[in-house]
Amino acid sequence: MNIKRLISITVIFSVLTVSSITTVQAVSDDSVTVYSSRKEHLIKPLFEAFTKDTGIQVDYLTGKGGALIERLKLEGSSTPADMFMTVDAGNLWYAGSQDLFQNVQTETLKSNIPAYLRDPQGLWTGLSVRARTIVYSTQRVEPSELSTYADLASPKWKGRLCLRTSKKIYTKSLTASVIYNHGESKAGEIISGWVNNLAATPNAKDSHVMNAILSGQCDVGLVNTYYFGRLIEKNPNAALKLFWANQDTTGVHVNVSGAGVIKNASNAKGAITLLEWLSSAKAQAIYGSLNKEYPANQNIASDGMVSSWGTFKQDNMNLSQAGILQAKAVKLMQIKGYK
Repeated sequence: MNIKRLISITVIFSVLTVSSITTVQAVSDDSVTVYSSRKEHLIKPLFEAFTKDTGIQVDYLTGKGGALIERLKLEGSSTPADMFMTVDAGNLWYAGSQDLFQNVQTETLKSNIPAYLRDPQGLWTGLSVRARTIVYSTQRVEPSELSTYADLASPKWKGRLCLRTSKKIYTKSLTASVIYNHGESKAGEIISGWVNNLAATPNAKDSHVMNAILSGQCDVGLVNTYYFGRLIEKNPNAALKLFWANQDTTGVHVNVSGAGVIKNASNAKGAITLLEWLSSAKAQAIYGSLNKEYPANQNIASDGMVSSWGTFKQDNMNLSQAGILQAKAVKLMQIKGYK
């Protein structure tokens, strides 16, 4: 074996060994094996409820999404995995582009999950929704000043804007949606405006963006709503609020956590049963409450805190575009100096 490939494989499996919370158990007809980049506390309650309802055991391995995808590619037809769960449509699209998923389009999934939150070829299904919208200081910004993602590029926000780094998948997917909705030329102008308005170097995390606003370093930013929920749980009196962007145009950019059934699954039937169950009312209620996300099944009420933020129009761009346009998004941000 080529020594570089051997080293690469060793590194990949080392990363997974360190980051895994639970090891994969022996596969049987009454068990489903899941590889998940979602953390144990966000999936274990779901799997326990599924087993209670169906009698089907779920064995799982957790790790970084990219490393799990590489593991699946290396394992090929001998993989013990029946399902892969991860966050962001860009990551789901990439896994699908690597021929890891099989086509699953059941009537249950079509009924429970809107088409724009599912892959058009049935390779993956969104299971929870996270909105990426504007967060602002209630002490220094009036809601009437806010409107769209594009408006954050206007001169009035000069030195008042904080953003997350362009290297994160959430930023790449948002930029992909800007390209989809405005075209590449206009999207470039918007990105340039954002960069010109930055109060500081882009932050590593959404929580850093909100802390920067609270400290007075900037006045507005863009965050995933569940990060806002986590902050408000710890600090209910924080002088921050969410503003629903683009309500008179395309709607708020949304993304998903989701899953697909592995092409080489030994228990595809059990994995499809799990996927359908995860789209059900019971599972969707658990999903939303665990991480302050929105149900992908829009017939289900949101968690109490999440509901208190009000309703909003979602951008119904099919989320496969977050992956299809990802390379263009990365290139555009590089050209415009968005670090």
